[in-house]
Amino acid sequence: MSTDLDITGGKISRNLITMAVPASVGFLFNTLYNVVDTYWGGRISTDALAALSLSFPVFLILLATGMGISSGTSALIANALGAGETDRAERYQAQGLSLAIFVAVVLIGPILLSLGPIFRFMGAAPGLMDTALSYSRVLVAGSIFFILNAVFNAGLTARGDTRSYRNFLIFGFVVNVGLDPLFMLGFGIGSVQIVPAMGVAGIAGATILIQAFGSVYLALRMLRAGGMGSRPRISMTWPRLDYWREIASQGIPSALNMATIALGGFVITYFVARFGTNAVAAYGSALRIEQIALIPTIGLNIALATMVGQNNGAGRLDRVRESYVTSLKMGLVVMVGILTPVLIFASRLIGLFTDNQEVISIGLRYLYIQALTFYSYVVMNQANSVLQGLKKPAMIMWVGLYRQVAAPFPLFWAMTTLTGLGVDGVWWGLVIVNWSAALFTLYWARRMLARAEAAVAPRESAPLTNATPADHHGATPALTARAATPGGQSASFPCVAANGCIDAE
Repeated sequence: MSTDLDITGGKISRNLITMAVPASVGFLFNTLYNVVDTYWGGRISTDALAALSLSFPVFLILLATGMGISSGTSALIANALGAGETDRAERYQAQGLSLAIFVAVVLIGPILLSLGPIFRFMGAAPGLMDTALSYSRVLVAGSIFFILNAVFNAGLTARGDTRSYRNFLIFGFVVNVGLDPLFMLGFGIGSVQIVPAMGVAGIAGATILIQAFGSVYLALRMLRAGGMGSRPRISMTWPRLDYWREIASQGIPSALNMATIALGGFVITYFVARFGTNAVAAYGSALRIEQIALIPTIGLNIALATMVGQNNGAGRLDRVRESYVTSLKMGLVVMVGILTPVLIFASRLIGLFTDNQEVISIGLRYLYIQALTFYSYVVMNQANSVLQGLKKPAMIMWVGLYRQVAAPFPLFWAMTTLTGLGVDGVWWGLVIVNWSAALFTLYWARRMLARAEAAVAPRESAPLTNATPADHHGATPALTARAATPGGQSASFPCVAANGCIDAE
């Protein structure tokens, strides 16, 4: 393991901070990476800037696949590690990798063929269409590296290692500062053109090259951490349908939730595009700023998922609840501290991307209105971390469908048409949708945690019996898990539930 954290027994606040800080720093540089892309896109033209925003929901469909498999794999690895089943954790890592490769190969081709119709549906004008296709074709074609990186990082994060991915993201940002203009503008000596000028496609090319390097680095870090055992075997990655089904059952809700975010991007862009290219460019620029404000809480989400997963596997539901409450408090403090300066300097930040005053004005109104809903993202994402760690992620998908598709269509239409608010009606609609989803998700996570605690409580008071550990995928043998005793030690008790020691919903 690459971390000395005692996740199932150490101080909760320390563990959360130790894991959250590197993850947050990494995602800060990831956002700065996107800022660099947006900056150079804006230097080309407003169409190029809008193309980056237009392409993001399409790319998110593929990214959702990797993130879904990653979150499912990470939750299963964390639970297995918490239960002391290292061999099963290693097999989850290997099978998550083979499943990711299979799904990526199946999806990339059809999405490439669908780019034109998708952009036409989103209302792209002919000039914007050509620019968006030039950028997105390169990005989608190389997206397998994003998916691989997500799965490699799943095993690292489940072990409490958030440093490795941080290191890669910092490296990627630094290299991207030089690669973007190099690939975009080209480079030659005299009459010899060494690197051709690729325009907006060069921004995507730089990204794919960096992600390919990341796949090599994260794979080595995963192997060093023991993600596939001390003697990795290629045979471990040979498809096992039983493992694939288990990973899919945990990952599909998260993947579909991410996919609904892509659909939500289509919906938002559809309504925003009705007010012109400047509105689309403003939305894309302001979205980058919003991401900056949310970065520290992303680290907390990742840390909380690891804490919940390992402690759930160990039967320490008391630590699961304490981790959840502590993380929500930390998220509130961090949000207030970060949001204030971001809003104060919002005008200057958007001005980094464009000098178009209408774009800046629309982007500012977005940020000021969205300040009311920033903490709702914290509430939703941390509830999702708890549900994932408890291996009960189904509701994540349904809330995502409500928040991204079912509610926005009628609400955005009403807010932009009936109220006369124009594009600002979309921003106010987001406030309503996000807070209603956040409050329900908070209720559901607390309900699932209470059920898990009720399931464990009777077993803690029951007489202990000897149980023989068995292969997780065996037909009938009892599994072994650990429950906390009043003295803080752990004791074994038998469990025959198919998904571990927490009763199914």
